[in-house]
Formats: sequence, C-alpha cells, structure tokens
Amino acid sequence: MTQSKQLHLTAFMRPVSLHSGAWRFPGSYPDANFNLAHLKTFIQKLEAAKFDAFFMADHLAVLNMPVEALKRSHTITSFEPFTLLSALSQVTEKIGLAATASTTYDEPYHVARRFASLDHISNGRAAWNIVTTGNPESSKNFSTDEHMQHGDRYKRAREFYDVVTGLWDSFADDALIQNPATGMYSDPNKIHTLNHKGDEFQVKGPLNIARSPQGWPVIVQAGQSEPGKQLAAETAEAVFCSPRDIESGKQLYTDIKGRAVAAGRKRDEIKILPAALIIVADSKEDAQHERLKLDSLVHYDTAIASLSVSLGTDASDFDPDEPLPKDLPETNASKSGREGVLRLAAKENLTVRQLAGRYGGFSGLAFVGTPESIADEMSQWLAEEAADGFTVVFPYLPKGLNDVADKLVPELQRRGLFRKDYAGTTLREHLGLQRPKNQFFG
Repeated sequence: MTQSKQLHLTAFMRPVSLHSGAWRFPGSYPDANFNLAHLKTFIQKLEAAKFDAFFMADHLAVLNMPVEALKRSHTITSFEPFTLLSALSQVTEKIGLAATASTTYDEPYHVARRFASLDHISNGRAAWNIVTTGNPESSKNFSTDEHMQHGDRYKRAREFYDVVTGLWDSFADDALIQNPATGMYSDPNKIHTLNHKGDEFQVKGPLNIARSPQGWPVIVQAGQSEPGKQLAAETAEAVFCSPRDIESGKQLYTDIKGRAVAAGRKRDEIKILPAALIIVADSKEDAQHERLKLDSLVHYDTAIASLSVSLGTDASDFDPDEPLPKDLPETNASKSGREGVLRLAAKENLTVRQLAGRYGGFSGLAFVGTPESIADEMSQWLAEEAADGFTVVFPYLPKGLNDVADKLVPELQRRGLFRKDYAGTTLREHLGLQRPKNQFFG
C-alpha cells in the first residue's frame, strides 16, 4: 500500500559526517571531505537512491577550538561549495545541489549571480542555504575584528534575501528573444532594474544572468533561535534544524509552520527536515555496538571537554570507566543540557568515557537500529507532524552511506514512505514546491 505522504531525504555532505570520529572508523576514507573522486561516488550513490539533495554546509574560518582538538578534526579542509557543486552537477542529472552562502560576509549581487549560475548549469537543481555565520572568528578573515551582533545579523539577512530574490527576477522568462534574423537578442522592456535602497544595501541591478530554470533556487534556512525561526517562516522553503527528540520536533514543526501561515504563506510551502545521524545494522544490538565503537574513536581529551560543557561542571577527574557520580555539584549552566546528559546516561547505562564519546562525537538526534525499526521511527515523525523528512548525517563513509542507501531506503520504499524514482528533474519538483512567480513580470 502506497502512502499519500512521503518522506523527503537530503544528505548532509559537508563535512561528509558531523561525527568527529568518522574519519577514523575502520574502512572509512580519512580524506573524504577533500577528495573529488570519493565525492563523485557519494553523490552518484545518493542519486541512485533517489535522495532529494546533496547538502553542503560551510564555514568561513577554521573552527574556533583548542589546538589539541583542532589537530584531530577532519573539518579543517574541504572544497568551496560552488566550485564543488558545479563539478558534481556534471556527473549527476537529478539530485538537488544545496550550498551555504553567508548573508553576513558576502554581498547580495555575488550570491544571486552564483546561485543563478548553478541553477542554469545544473538544469534547475540549486538551493541556497541562508546562514548568518555564528562563528566570531570569521570576522577576522573579512577585515574586521568585531563580529556583527546576533540581532543585527538577522536584520541584514532579511534585507539580503529581498535583494537576492529581486535580482533573480531581473529578467522575465521570455526576455531573451535571440533572433539572428532580426538581430534582436533581448527585449529591454522585459528586464527590470531593481534600484534597491535599504538600511544595509544599495543595489541597482539588473542581475547579468537570465532567470534560472527554477525561477528561484530553493531557499533553505538553518537556525532555531527566535530570529532564525522567524526568518525561516518568512523566507525558507526547507528548514535544516536539530530537535533532539520527537516531542521537541513537533513543537518546532508547529512553531515554524504557524509563523509561516501568519506571514501569509501555506503550511506545505515549507518543509521541515531535521538532522539525524543514521546507523543501520541487521540487529539493534549490532547497530548500538557500531555507535559505541564510533564514539570510542573520539579522543578522550576532546570528548571530556564537551561532556564538561554539557554537564556544567568539570568532568575531567571522573573515573572514565564508571557511571557518572551520583553527587554531581550544582551548576549555573544550562539545566536542560545537564538533564539531557543524565537521562542519556541512565537510559543507555553509559560510562563516563562512553558519554564523553557521545558528546564529543555527535549528540543530536540519532536513529540507530535495523531498517525496520528506523523506518518505524521515521514513519512516526512523519505521521505525527514532527518532520517532513530528514537531513541524513552519515556516521562514516562509504559504509554508513551504503547502509542507508542499500538497506534503509528499500525498506522505506517498500512501505510507500519514499519515492522509487524522481517525478521530475528539478529540486522544486522533488520537494513538491511551486515555481515562484516573477514579482515584476508575473
């Protein structure tokens, strides 16, 4: 029996795994973030599995962490998103290509031109992930020591979006005549000069590239702060987010979709796609063993520092091979973060070392089990309106990706929860999104 509502699946691929131990896992490619041959293989496997999109996060500075942790990080080198996705567009046909571009450390004209170009090059598969860049170290790479304040970054982002989408609508769909006989290449009456003058930007336009196949590349937004949720509700068509469980997922889903309706949009114009680490095995016990093995590959010094932050107390003197002490000191740090650690420790009977590996590796939402058990959980999230799909985080590559593509996806397809083939060729068609009308030419 085919379900009327199906999951959307995008693949989080930059870095190729968010788990800090991924590059050390047996059989993994340590250079996966920075090896074009591997990345070609990954995206072709994802396209064969009918994933909606290949999603690239980005950062504009080497991560702000101690040298001891930084020297063990597999995220310090990777390709610039547009360069890589342009190359990958030539070895794929249908999978979407989503790239991050900062509204804090870039200019609207540059972003509009790059994404319009990628959309043309890929025949309608581009998506722009709007980020305001949270890492304060980024400012030092852009001629300023002062990182823009949180509220100011979102104010700039909202105007940035207006300018970019205005530039994307510079050309009517039929503005290019291209008639050799008459010598007419374009109709000037169908090219719009934006003349934007706002608090942050003054941009004349028009954009020097014709309207792209999707009209606009798909708009993705990542962020769960109050300004972030409001920006998503007003602008995004897909939201990359990180609820830790189904209840918080339902709250976030209802919140963002409600804000979207209040902003004059329809609920189905925006897809909520939480990040989820997925480990698939033939039994739940085998999957849990894989998770513990992966977590054990996080260096203890890095891991215990992360656990200490979550607990709000220094855990470095705790016995690593015993459970957490029962008499933990009180703290002024996040109570919810501390309670989350205690719940996890009790639920899975983890030692301090195992907890540290979890918090130093990947502590977000995870589906760890058999194809059947994971399909059950995903189906519940979809049915109870906690998600429209997931942004899949692979635990290690290539094995983790192959397990999802070869074991989980067929189970989802068997249940009618995921497509067996693409219905169209553009990312908008994959996500069930309308092509936006041109705001100047209809």
